[in-house]
Amino acid sequence: MFDIFYSGVKPGLFAHERQARDVVHAGELSSTRYFWWTNYLTDYSRFDFLFEPPPWQSDQRHAWPSQWQRDSGTYLIPKKGSVDTNYHTEKILKRLKDLTNVIEIDHMDDNCGLVPGTTKTVRYFDNYRDTLARIARTADSEYVWICSSVCDYTDFDFSWHPDHWQSAMLHVFASNEEKFGDTFYMHTPTFRQRIGQFTLLDWYEINFIAKGVPRRPLPLIEHRDDTHVTAVQTQNWAGPLAVFSTNGTVDTVPTVPLWREKTKNIVPLSAGASQVIVPRAAVPYIRTQLYDYANIDRTQRHMYTDQPLDIVFISNGESGADRNYNQLSDSLSGKDNQLHWVKDVNGRVAAYHAAAQASTTAWFFAVFAKLCINKEFNWAWQPDRLQEPKHYIFHAHNPVTGLTYGHQAMIAYNKKLVLNNLGQGLDFTLDSAHEVVPILSGTAEYADTKWSAWRTAFREVLKLKCNTDVDSEYRLGKWLKNHGALKNGEWSRYGAEDAVEYYDTVAGNFDELKKSYDWTWLASYAFMRRNLLTNQ
Repeated sequence: MFDIFYSGVKPGLFAHERQARDVVHAGELSSTRYFWWTNYLTDYSRFDFLFEPPPWQSDQRHAWPSQWQRDSGTYLIPKKGSVDTNYHTEKILKRLKDLTNVIEIDHMDDNCGLVPGTTKTVRYFDNYRDTLARIARTADSEYVWICSSVCDYTDFDFSWHPDHWQSAMLHVFASNEEKFGDTFYMHTPTFRQRIGQFTLLDWYEINFIAKGVPRRPLPLIEHRDDTHVTAVQTQNWAGPLAVFSTNGTVDTVPTVPLWREKTKNIVPLSAGASQVIVPRAAVPYIRTQLYDYANIDRTQRHMYTDQPLDIVFISNGESGADRNYNQLSDSLSGKDNQLHWVKDVNGRVAAYHAAAQASTTAWFFAVFAKLCINKEFNWAWQPDRLQEPKHYIFHAHNPVTGLTYGHQAMIAYNKKLVLNNLGQGLDFTLDSAHEVVPILSGTAEYADTKWSAWRTAFREVLKLKCNTDVDSEYRLGKWLKNHGALKNGEWSRYGAEDAVEYYDTVAGNFDELKKSYDWTWLASYAFMRRNLLTNQ
């Protein structure tokens, strides 16, 4: 039986140095060839102190593992000194709960005070580097556990300890699946001395521990706005992160690291961002859209599915309406979009309002009766709810002019913007915020009749005349070309020519141009100019 010495050194400044001196002193006091060095954090109730090394290991120090590391701090040491260490793999000793101080970081999430054994609380300081540096300046123990109020430590085992060669590192425990977690085991003197050399905590010597500490569930803010901007700006924040949803509950979310502002990402969780994680740090930046904040993680848009947009078919006596409606209906086979039909509403503004009122979703696809829909169109398409509310204009191919652009194309209308628009401008869609989506929505079949060809060309050319950009000039030239070889192509050209003449006659007066909104006025003007009837 060899002498047994017990280390009573508690965590504190210079504890390592004190223990090293004590080991040397124990060797001087020992009356046996070897002596045992034990500690107060290990359970020795089942340990066999009768072990004696074989002759070929007699000059080694022998170390036994804990349930965490190969070195539990329990050694059999030759009195004459050792040349190296032999790490045993059997006889694992149970490491008891570490008596290291526990400091809790309060993230202002109303969960502070739930970490067991907390000796001190500090407020989160914008980033973990500065927060940990502040803790290290005032901590009075050599090692310290640093926990966070955003994590749940109910099942956490505070007996964990580093291997001896990692003792001076900063140990970081994952939060859920995120390795840049919120729980730290710090050697205070080393961190206090070295952190000034590092601008980012990421650059410090870190040991990442895969054992995860679960984050507490994020607050869920459900709302029915078309975008998240107002909800984010008016939220009474409790905690550093929240989930905003316009499409029901959110069960699982990725873990957003809180190490510094650039890691605190806005994270859309679906294609149209019906569900999105937003950090409180983003709020001061947001003015009109969530994209005002620079840090956005777009990699998680696959986690949830947005509610499909309603589709509203709008017709006003077009000869091909039934045919195009049926094709549209066929293209929706197996899809979850709801299809509505708004018929025979006089005036474009009134028709748009009727379509918006028919929709049950915040955006809706407006399909006009002259559009033969693209059978390959992806009806799962979604607006981007991180942006400001706007309309989205798709492309349509015009077989008469050969042009492919937004004219007569399907439009994803924002319902609120539609209902708030009383038709102040010449183009209803362009009166509100809008964006062009270069996806082909279909083919514009507007020349089935003379009246439809003339009316469509007349209205579009008036709009083109109001613009002076290169694209408008190019498109105007295409409308004015002779397309007589195509069915009613000459009536499309007549409509374009009459529009140019009318624009010049009224000198571009807006009130006069706006008369083109009214079908009755258009019919009377077509009859006056071309002796054209609406049934032709």
